[in-house]
Amino acid sequence: MALSARVGYARVSSTDQHLDRQLAQFKKIGIEKVFSDKVSGKNTDRPGFQQMIEYVRDGDELYVCSMDRMARNLKDLLSITESLQKKGVSIHFLKENISLVPKGESSAMTKLLMAMMGAVAEFERSLILERQREGIEQAKLRNAYKGRVPIDPEKIKKAQFLINEGVSKSVAARKLGIGRTTLYKYLKTTSSK
Repeated sequence: MALSARVGYARVSSTDQHLDRQLAQFKKIGIEKVFSDKVSGKNTDRPGFQQMIEYVRDGDELYVCSMDRMARNLKDLLSITESLQKKGVSIHFLKENISLVPKGESSAMTKLLMAMMGAVAEFERSLILERQREGIEQAKLRNAYKGRVPIDPEKIKKAQFLINEGVSKSVAARKLGIGRTTLYKYLKTTSSK
């Protein structure tokens, strides 16, 4: 019989952010196998997340620093935790101090707390976005908002050349100093023309 594993999942929203704080928390509690992402949590299409989902098995324990590292909205959070529990995985959210046991055996109070805290996290995210939009509108009124600077079309051509030569999109983006998601967006736009 295979031994159960203690696994960590860490995520930050962009490549210029650091995982150090989350990794330090995992090290402190003895987690050695960690999957991580430096991408938005808006969906589950994240390489580290998908690897973690494939890796964990019945009897494993998954540790996440906080609920918002797992998912950005309540619907996804509940769906992810439910599927992991059905798989036989225990889930521990360190910041919220909530643990979910496998196969949906968690107490009613734990489920209620998780749903409430997930809803609060989603609400906070909505408030941040609302304040951001308001700030942009105010900056536009003062003619202080310039928006994002578009990527030089020459960089996109160079990226396309590298990709055609067999270089992965991620490596091409890194070499040219373009965000991977941004490169994908530009490539999608140019291919649909």
